[in-house]
Amino acid sequence: MPERFRVSKSEEPNNIFGKYSDSRTILEDEDRAREKLLPSHNAGHRKTHVQGDGAEEQPFVSEKMSGYETNLYLYSEEMEDRPRISTLISSLANYSNTIPPASNDPDARPAGGGARMGTLMGVYLPCIQNIFGVILFIRLTWVVGTAGALQGFLIVLSCCCVTMLTAISMSAIATNGVVPGGGSYFMISRSLGPEFGGAVGMLFYTGTTLAAAMYIVGAVEIVLTYMAPGLSIFGDFTKDQDAMYNNFRVYGTGLLVVMGTIVFVGVKFVNKFAAVALACVILSIMAVYIGIFRNINGKDDLQLCVLGKRLLRVAITDCHKNISGAIYQMFCPNGTHSCDPYYESHDVSIIQGIKGLSSGVLLDNIYDSFLENGQYVAVGKNPEDIEPMIAEGGQNGQVVADITTSFTILIGIFFPSVTGIMAGSNRSGDLADAQKSIPIGTICAILTTSTVYLSSVILFAGTVDNLLLRDKFGVSIGGKLVVANMAWPNEWVILIGSFLSTLGAGLQSLTGAPRLLQAIAKDGIIPFLAPFAVSSSRGEPTRALLLTIVICQGGILLGNVDLLAPLLSMFFLMCYGFVNLACALQTLLRTPNWRPRFKYYHWSLSFIGLSLCIAIMFMTSWYFALLAMGMAGMIYKYIEYRGAEKEWGDGIRGLALSAARYSLLRLEEGPPHTKNWRPQLLILVKLTSDLVPKYKKLFAFASQLKAGKGLTVCAAVIGGDFTRSYGEAMAAKQSLRKTMDEERVKGFVDILVARNITEGLSNLVQTAGLGGMKPNTVILGWPYGWRQSEDDRTWQVFLQTVRNVTSARMALLVPKGINFFPDSTDKVFGNIDIWWIVHDGGLLMLLPFLLKQHRTWKNCKMRIFTVAQMEDNSIQMKKDLKTFLYHLRIEAEVEVVEMMDSDISAYTYERTLMMEQRNQMLRELRLNKKESLGVVDLVDFNEMSTEEKLPLVKHHHVLLDWLMVY
Repeated sequence: MPERFRVSKSEEPNNIFGKYSDSRTILEDEDRAREKLLPSHNAGHRKTHVQGDGAEEQPFVSEKMSGYETNLYLYSEEMEDRPRISTLISSLANYSNTIPPASNDPDARPAGGGARMGTLMGVYLPCIQNIFGVILFIRLTWVVGTAGALQGFLIVLSCCCVTMLTAISMSAIATNGVVPGGGSYFMISRSLGPEFGGAVGMLFYTGTTLAAAMYIVGAVEIVLTYMAPGLSIFGDFTKDQDAMYNNFRVYGTGLLVVMGTIVFVGVKFVNKFAAVALACVILSIMAVYIGIFRNINGKDDLQLCVLGKRLLRVAITDCHKNISGAIYQMFCPNGTHSCDPYYESHDVSIIQGIKGLSSGVLLDNIYDSFLENGQYVAVGKNPEDIEPMIAEGGQNGQVVADITTSFTILIGIFFPSVTGIMAGSNRSGDLADAQKSIPIGTICAILTTSTVYLSSVILFAGTVDNLLLRDKFGVSIGGKLVVANMAWPNEWVILIGSFLSTLGAGLQSLTGAPRLLQAIAKDGIIPFLAPFAVSSSRGEPTRALLLTIVICQGGILLGNVDLLAPLLSMFFLMCYGFVNLACALQTLLRTPNWRPRFKYYHWSLSFIGLSLCIAIMFMTSWYFALLAMGMAGMIYKYIEYRGAEKEWGDGIRGLALSAARYSLLRLEEGPPHTKNWRPQLLILVKLTSDLVPKYKKLFAFASQLKAGKGLTVCAAVIGGDFTRSYGEAMAAKQSLRKTMDEERVKGFVDILVARNITEGLSNLVQTAGLGGMKPNTVILGWPYGWRQSEDDRTWQVFLQTVRNVTSARMALLVPKGINFFPDSTDKVFGNIDIWWIVHDGGLLMLLPFLLKQHRTWKNCKMRIFTVAQMEDNSIQMKKDLKTFLYHLRIEAEVEVVEMMDSDISAYTYERTLMMEQRNQMLRELRLNKKESLGVVDLVDFNEMSTEEKLPLVKHHHVLLDWLMVY
């Protein structure tokens, strides 16, 4: 141990304060103490080391530096919370919103130095930027107009409740210990285990990659639809939706290549651009709010042309029924006087698009206006107004619903607008105090964004006419963005701001997704991801970036934000659901390590959040939900069977432990019911001097007998003293475990060190198992060398073990000639012969039946041989035995062998007679027969003297002689 403290005797014991009689001495001692405890605060900023080992190599007190010297150490934390203006400006200038690169050791504590950000810069602003996305600008008005103010408010509230409940659960997990780089993936994997962690990590990665695709398609939609429609390369996309989506695919692919190149070449540019994107988001939202309240009485320069109750997409100057007008040409094609009936029976009118809060238009937008694909956008739900008629003209001049809408579909489209709450936890490695910043920053960001979204629903519904709200692409007002026309001072503020913020969000996703994939790959839990753990010479995840671009391209080929949004919603909802599940499990299991500093959580809130996630998933799209769950399930099973072994002390292991404890307490003590009986094996193994099993075929026989079911305990006894033989016992345990794995026997291994081998075996027979899970059958090797051995203990140990097993009322299987038994990979053909000497209630019939369940013995047939005396009725005995097998539902041939009295030993005859008399008495008393567990001895094959020289399978049938011992 290194020396840290030294205790010395006081020179003046009678004068405690004599040494500190003057103030100078006190100040000098304080300086010395401060220099020892706070080595970073000395005058020259010398680097002082405190020698030690492990985590204790850190100074006793860690002090935050706020960039300026101070002697007021008691108030240093408060000064850190209230930094200077210059420090704040510097933080804003250096603001970035990129997930930090994955470290080689995800479990390591965050390294010192580097950017140590606070709540505002490290959590709050990144969450704000990630939550406010493209959906806010290009889809929220349409959602409000289609769903109505009431259902629109409910849609936004439901999505915000999911994120708020998830944030509460995430805060509890984040404050339960140190959260290094890796963020949400680290929290889930260390809380739910590597299987769930890897599955959810891949879902989160896929969702982040598809989010990049959605941002790219949204940016292209803003440019082509609202800023530069002339760039279309597939003709007039306002008349052909396929042309519009093809444009999105082509331009989206080009933009993906450009953005991918930027991420590959200069991540620093992405970090610097984050501040610009954040400023664009905040300024755009402020411009919308200012514009709404400036136009409280409406906006006269934005008008709509309406035919009856249908919305038309014509210029206001052409909004009339003159023969030379555009509307007449639409509804009366080729200049004929045969016009559309709806055109002839309804008049054209001009209405104000933005009516203002004082107009009371909120009452018109309260209820929903859901449409099916191909129906017309019109006031109300009258079929005459919304249903297209056969041979009807003028379709190109009317606004048509491009998708079928409903409450559940709109939830899936809007939900990506509230994702992004993990931005703070993803940057946990760069936070000065992650356990304080993550809960406060994330919850405050959700409260802020939820307030903006919910107020926007009311303000949009109270400002804009219903027909204009439902015009998704603004074709009725000349292809203008609806929300941009409400902004102040100009619509270009929203167009440029939304485009730049969408580009920034896309760059962040393309930068963060490869780092998340690299973090999963470096954990080593998914073997096929190992190539993506490699970094380039510049430390960038180049391979992961290439895979991300390929997946993102697949999302761009969908070409429609309305298709991408529900798909990526599934992956984020799965991730959020598992965060809630992790918090609920940890809380309910009450693990000792579950001590989060964030106290405002409850398991019921986590379960409500989990239920909401599952409900929204299936409400939105049940097939997408099943796709996401199936993907998670496949990754889970892959990690379970092929993944690396990780012991993270996760909640799933704790849940399994609690479930096992509950099941053991529920199991009844004593023998189980006859219907539930199966061999629960205790294999008593004899070890060689090299600590390996002497008869490895015992394990293959046990595997074949239980066919993967039931309990198996493999145990051995080592002679000696435990304190001296502990290492030898651990080596023997590893050797037995390796043998069980090679023979594919699932079970438990136990080693007992005892001074006396016989007593050790007796102790194992008595104490093996736990509660109701106790072995009922013992497999013991045959002592082959008992005749030649000079040591009598060889057969004495065997006989005493047989007596101990008999006293414990357990079945005993002694396979003689075990080395000639078939391997588990072999297939045996022929007969299994059973010599049924003593009535045992069917145990002898059950054991070969269980052997036949294994592929090795599956093709064998059973033959039952029983012995009768000359005076017995052999025909009736055979008939009764067949009836007995019929009731046992076992197929076997029955053969009765007649023998003379002299051929049957007196002991066997007496035991058989006693058993028959007891059965006869029970039948007479009409009592329920209680079967007693006997001891089965698997003995010689045909009593052959050369049984150890001839292979078992050579005779094309297997002859097993069973002898019951009492």
